[in-house]
Amino acid sequence: MMLSLCGFAQDSVAVVNTRAIKFAYVSYSQVLQSVPGYNLAQQSLSNLRSKYEAELKRAEDEFNLKYEEFLEGQRDFPETILRKRQTELKELLERNLAFKNEIREQLSTEETKLMAPLKQYLDSVLAQIGFERGYAFILNTDANAVSFIHPALGVDINELVRQTIINQTTIKSVVH
Repeated sequence: MMLSLCGFAQDSVAVVNTRAIKFAYVSYSQVLQSVPGYNLAQQSLSNLRSKYEAELKRAEDEFNLKYEEFLEGQRDFPETILRKRQTELKELLERNLAFKNEIREQLSTEETKLMAPLKQYLDSVLAQIGFERGYAFILNTDANAVSFIHPALGVDINELVRQTIINQTTIKSVVH
């Protein structure tokens, strides 16, 4: 009986402690889109991506032209010219692949650079809301990171974060 009461008491403490902890959840990627400068950063990335795609298209066209010339003349080429042209095509293909990988890295680096201040701002908004509302933590629900949230225990703050960002932006534009 005594063990049973101790177990019940521990369960009651766990329930009380669980209820005392308040937490919230948010889709970080969704509210990030509300941050001032997000659209400008995305436009900048899109412009850069377009320039890289145009250069990739030019390089691909160049490769295709040389490949067609190779196919048309391969029957008539002496062995040494044939090997030279094959080597040229292989090197061109390798350079194009290396360039494609470099572009991928450049775009990733640029995105990180452009998004860093926006994420820093959003993190400060989340911290502000967390402190003001007394949340122990704020979960990021993106990428299926959270399988279940009990609706009576957690608070969805997506709209609150958007409104806070809008209000802060409005205040800043009035002040400046």
